[in-house]
Amino acid sequence: MKQHPLCTDCEQNAGVLDLPVPEGLKREWVALETRRRFLGRSGKVLGWAAMASLFGEAVPRGNASGDTKNGSATPDHDALKLPHFAPKAKRAIYLFMSGGPAQMDLLDYKPNLAALFNKDIPDSVRGSQQLTGMTAGQAHFPIAPSHWGFKRYGQSETWVSDLLPYTARMVDELTIIKSTNTDAINHEPAIMLMNTGNMNAGKPCLGSWLSYGLGSMNDNLPTFIVLQTKVNAKENNQPVSSRLWSSGFLSSEFAGIGLRSGGDPVLYLADPDGVDREVRRKMLDAVEQINKQTLEEIGDPETNARIAQYEMAYRMQASVPELVDLSKEPQSTWDLYGPDAKVPGTFAYNCLLARRMAERGVRFTQVYKRGWDMHDNVTGMMPLLCSETDRACFALVTDLKRRGLLDDTLVIWAGEFGRTVYSQGGLTAANYGRDHHPRCFTTWMTGGGVRPGLTYGETDDYSYNVVKDPVHVRDFNATILHCLGIDHNKFTYKFQGLDQKLTGPTPASVVNGILA
Repeated sequence: MKQHPLCTDCEQNAGVLDLPVPEGLKREWVALETRRRFLGRSGKVLGWAAMASLFGEAVPRGNASGDTKNGSATPDHDALKLPHFAPKAKRAIYLFMSGGPAQMDLLDYKPNLAALFNKDIPDSVRGSQQLTGMTAGQAHFPIAPSHWGFKRYGQSETWVSDLLPYTARMVDELTIIKSTNTDAINHEPAIMLMNTGNMNAGKPCLGSWLSYGLGSMNDNLPTFIVLQTKVNAKENNQPVSSRLWSSGFLSSEFAGIGLRSGGDPVLYLADPDGVDREVRRKMLDAVEQINKQTLEEIGDPETNARIAQYEMAYRMQASVPELVDLSKEPQSTWDLYGPDAKVPGTFAYNCLLARRMAERGVRFTQVYKRGWDMHDNVTGMMPLLCSETDRACFALVTDLKRRGLLDDTLVIWAGEFGRTVYSQGGLTAANYGRDHHPRCFTTWMTGGGVRPGLTYGETDDYSYNVVKDPVHVRDFNATILHCLGIDHNKFTYKFQGLDQKLTGPTPASVVNGILA
């Protein structure tokens, strides 16, 4: 009787090394086993022996306060004991404004600045702050008041710039945080810190932590999806790389999956000509058998992640085309989002997709909008950026509310830092530039877990320093986790001898003042 399901003529058990692969590859497998896997397993055996001598029959904990199943990269969520408490939000949508929006031009109104036009910011305000190389050589730091007017809106009487007429209509839904602050003054470390809790690459991002800890809410789409808004050539577009949605030291199974705005949403997902679903299914079944044998012989848990990703890709062949097919959306959708939503890759289009993903059980969706890095020509670029994003943000929040999804969906709007009140380069009555500013910037949240119609934190008269209720990015991330039922101090993963966590080793606190 045949024992080997991958061969048609053998009667013997076959292993991975018996497969018809090049001899050089076989030698590489053996070398990896003898050096890395053998020594790694030997080290673990000695470690368990030492622990047994110290603790008797006590059972050690797994990687993230819970073991994985059968060596799989997929965690045992019962062992993880997540969520730690009843969550207010089941899912999150993160609208990331890459480049650093200027807070004093949008939501942090400073009426007294108009009288200080072109006067140097006082040394007592600027202090000994580190400057970027772009303004460190300036002899003067002239104050540039906002070019736009502000008005009060809603029952909360929140000040909103004339640049944001749609945001003004939903201020009573928002929790606006004016005192967000960070440690980094340049884009790459700041955006890494905001997304992964660390300025250096190699750590899991927020979406990967949630994917690992809370798992999937659906069977046919990834747990974590990333949408990049197509670039506008007029804007200063800082690069956005896949390290921002990397799973770091977690399994690659928990990394974000990017959907493209042009052509196939996911590359290599469609079957080639001549391959039907039945053939594809047989191929995947055969590959799974090979991968399972590899797992048995080599023991790398990433093999299980590969099996899961193949299966997800197979299901996505049907689910992704349905997701991006907007033909059945009613006219009321287009009236809400506007004509830009019909153009693939626009911010409005991505916000509409984010709503459809929320409906279909995607746990975490992140939408990137680049272009907010305005070192000059603020009066030329700010209206363009706001016109691209303002209505779409309003439409997304309104759409979620209409469909009963906002109560258990946390929507987040943030960049990596703010901008300086002083002008970078030349200052005129008609235009100015703004440099990076880490000491304070404005963010907002709405939906599950946060108090609507609230403005939290205060900055000084120059929108330069936090004077009340500071919210560091670590606190910001701890609060997001809290809304999803996770205690950031308890949610750890053992790596390189440390209990790694999103908020890092520096103490972080949940911002209780904004919680519902």
